[in-house]
Amino acid sequence: MSAKADGRMKRWQEQRWILDAVIRTVGVEWDQGRLRYGAAPGGSQAVGEFRAVGSKIKRVGDFVREFSNAAKRREAKAVTFEEAGRLISARESYLTASLLWAAGRWPIFEVNEELEYLEERMNHCYEKFIEYAPHPIKKVRIPFDGKELPAYLHLPREPVEGETFPCVVNLPGMDSSKETGVNMYGDSYLERNMAVLSIDGPGQAESVALGIHVTNSNHMDAAKVVADWLEAQPAIDSSKLLIRGTSFGTYWGLQWAAALGDRVKGVAVAGVCHEPGCHTIFNMASPSFKLRYMWMADYDDEAAFDEFAKTIDLRPFVPEITCPVLIVAGEQDQLSPIEHSYDVFNHIGAPKEIVVYEGANHSVADASSVSLGEDPKDYLVDWLEARLNEVPLESAKVFIDSSGRRTDSPA
Repeated sequence: MSAKADGRMKRWQEQRWILDAVIRTVGVEWDQGRLRYGAAPGGSQAVGEFRAVGSKIKRVGDFVREFSNAAKRREAKAVTFEEAGRLISARESYLTASLLWAAGRWPIFEVNEELEYLEERMNHCYEKFIEYAPHPIKKVRIPFDGKELPAYLHLPREPVEGETFPCVVNLPGMDSSKETGVNMYGDSYLERNMAVLSIDGPGQAESVALGIHVTNSNHMDAAKVVADWLEAQPAIDSSKLLIRGTSFGTYWGLQWAAALGDRVKGVAVAGVCHEPGCHTIFNMASPSFKLRYMWMADYDDEAAFDEFAKTIDLRPFVPEITCPVLIVAGEQDQLSPIEHSYDVFNHIGAPKEIVVYEGANHSVADASSVSLGEDPKDYLVDWLEARLNEVPLESAKVFIDSSGRRTDSPA
């Protein structure tokens, strides 16, 4: 990382040595399950590869080198498989390589030659994966504010003449990206006959490198542009649009729903970022979160960014939501205290449901309520499918206790 990026944020400079010590002690998932979600689309081989890389990383400065080395090896394997006509093996290795290249970007908070190289390799490997993928995938660039939002449109299968699919727009968090939005095999949405548009919205992943920064509301502008684009796609049933958001995508996802009104059938978000002003994630959690968001929002001055952060507040927007809403959260979310999600929930006038897992963290994981109760991811995708099927939703506050038992209260 350059001195310019390092110098943006006081706490990053002061605590960098502590962060390195934490990584040596706890490992690379000290702040989030990056190995888990980063590898998930690639299946068991990718998981093993990511775990091996994680074991080699002992400080922030190791990330780019170790992920890049693994990505180069996996990409070379993919080329060898392709040349030998082993196209399924090539498919799997190209996707794993793309995911590794994507993961290597994490500690880079500026556009430089290193980032551009990682993204060039990431995109190349993903495009090679598309050639051999088990379902149709279209590389997408959607015009927005004089630039282009990058995305991938995944279809469950090649449509027959006149056939259309419902579509879920996937909004990742600030540290994830469009490449992690759909699993290579057995994807929960594709299996339910839904298309998925996995997108890097304003400020996210490749978009920020392309000069598309985030404001407190421009995801709402992006929502309208993307919905218009989807309406023009012959394989998409634009009357059946859904939104899924994860982590900071829970903030943007609700903004998208507010912007689109009745154009969406439902919005489901999990792993919340709902605290007005984001004091916890920006000032009490790992300093990397704030440093990343400063880059995402195009701020070099920390004091100016602190003023901007005060405008990050869903409460002015969510009363405009008209579609059904699902919020899934961990009771002990370390990045956004749960009371703020209840506050946002109470400002929503549409049919709504909030499901809170006792003792679970930001990832809605690491608690017996999750392992013994209904799987949060399965619940979320089934909930969205129910909205497509016009199943009535009775507003409720749901609590999953440590034994996995569900208790519903009226909302």
